[in-house]
Amino acid sequence: MIIYLHGFDSNSPGNHEKVLQLQFIDPDVRLVSYSTRHPKHDMQFLLKECDKLLQQGDDAHPLICGVGLGGYWAERIGFLCGMRQVIFNPNLFPFENMEGKIDRPEEYLDIATKCVNDFREKNREKCLAILSRQDEVLDNQRSATYLQPFYEIIWDDVASHKFKNIAPHLQRIKAFKLLA
Repeated sequence: MIIYLHGFDSNSPGNHEKVLQLQFIDPDVRLVSYSTRHPKHDMQFLLKECDKLLQQGDDAHPLICGVGLGGYWAERIGFLCGMRQVIFNPNLFPFENMEGKIDRPEEYLDIATKCVNDFREKNREKCLAILSRQDEVLDNQRSATYLQPFYEIIWDDVASHKFKNIAPHLQRIKAFKLLA
């Protein structure tokens, strides 16, 4: 099973395309939609939904994937639920760049500081980060600086922020999913 979390633009047709591409790895891909506008509520909702999906499923190697803001959540929810994670252009600093787009961007900082101390150290090697050199929204060099000590980083020279085509990375994602 692969759980897919969309980014801030939940209505993007690219979400459906990514789900279809992920089905080449595993036919059981579940899109979990969340508000994107209420961080504390989203965290509770995503934890509950992902836990429910894990209880219903029988996959020995479940995976959670997310793009942009979905990458922010996939890393944290995956850690808390014990799943491997693949994050595409994750928005690691929504408390800085979501102001004016959501009600309380400061809740992201609260979540980040209250989640688990040193969670990336405890999550070491359980997350694969795929970053675009052409990201027009985020500074992925900054993201890489934070992620590189803990996770493998794969750089994509073609994709934009929304990462429409994940096909070039499917074999690597499949191998990562199947790691014990």
